[in-house]
Amino acid sequence: MLYLVLAHDHDDDEAPARRAAVREAHLEAVRPLAERGVVQVGGALLDDAGVMRGSMMLVEADSEAEVRDLVWNDVYVRERVWDVDAITIRPFARAV
Repeated sequence: MLYLVLAHDHDDDEAPARRAAVREAHLEAVRPLAERGVVQVGGALLDDAGVMRGSMMLVEADSEAEVRDLVWNDVYVRERVWDVDAITIRPFARAV
């Protein structure tokens, strides 16, 4: 089943610097998942100035719990980039 993940960053002034500091580690962890088709598409949510303020992923998984484990173990959660109170995981039905 597909799941849509929307993960908004913390809104404090230091959040963009925390994101930048661990972005490569985040991408290194996601690349193998993308190669296996677990993460089908992903990218950054941008504010009006083009600053990264969150993330979006479309994830193939057997359960929402599996997606939650993937998200909650991400370096962006561990390093307080994503605000865990502002993460949404929803089942997703592809139309095209």
